[in-house]
This record gives sequence, structure tokens and C-alpha cells, in this order.
Amino acid sequence: MNNLLFKDEVYSFINCCFEAHKNLGRGFLEIVYKDALCYELKKRNIPFEKEKKFQIKYKDIYLPHSYNADFVIFDKIIVEIKAQENIIGEHYKQLINYLAASKLKLGLLVNFGEDSLKFKRVVL
Repeated sequence: MNNLLFKDEVYSFINCCFEAHKNLGRGFLEIVYKDALCYELKKRNIPFEKEKKFQIKYKDIYLPHSYNADFVIFDKIIVEIKAQENIIGEHYKQLINYLAASKLKLGLLVNFGEDSLKFKRVVL
């Protein structure tokens, strides 16, 4: 367990998520949880960018469409927030695409839409 990629950073972020879920519960839209996370991240001095845009390079050009990651924390972890009953394979694929486009190695898929907070680490 000690060899997890960015273990301390993930622990710090997930604590923010638990705090938001504890106070809000389930049932809100994703944007509400994102706003609560911004508050928690700022409070703990965790560096983050919200809605970070990633251009997709194809050969020698950048394509006109891009990805917007919900959060990038510590300049090295992509976070995708969901607020629904179940996480499906499409959400994992979305996060993997974000990782590929960003060249970052770790992503977190966090779901606020269930009775208890669920999260998954995704390593590229």
C-alpha cells in the first residue's frame, strides 16, 4: 500500500470529498459538489485548477475540440466528479482519455451520487 502513486496527495483530496459529502449528502448536481470542493481545497491550501482545458495533439496540429477536466490537483492528478447512482464504463474511458490528453499518470473518479462517497484511482 505504501507504493501508491501520489498517496498523500490523494488522501488529502479525498478528505475534502468526504467533508463535502458529509455536509451536503447526496442528491445535488455535480456543480454543487465542485463548488464545495473549491471551498475545501482553498481552505486546506491544496493547489488546484477547476475546468482545466487540455488540447488534443494530432500529428503536428492541435485539434479544435479539447477536454475540460473537472479538476487538476497538485499539478499532477486529474479529478472527474460525478453525482449519479452508478459509475459506468464510459466514465472510466472518459478519465483515461483525459489522462492521455494531459500526459498525467493518475486520475480520480469521484461519485457523490450514492449514500456513501465512492472513488476510484485510475493509473495510465
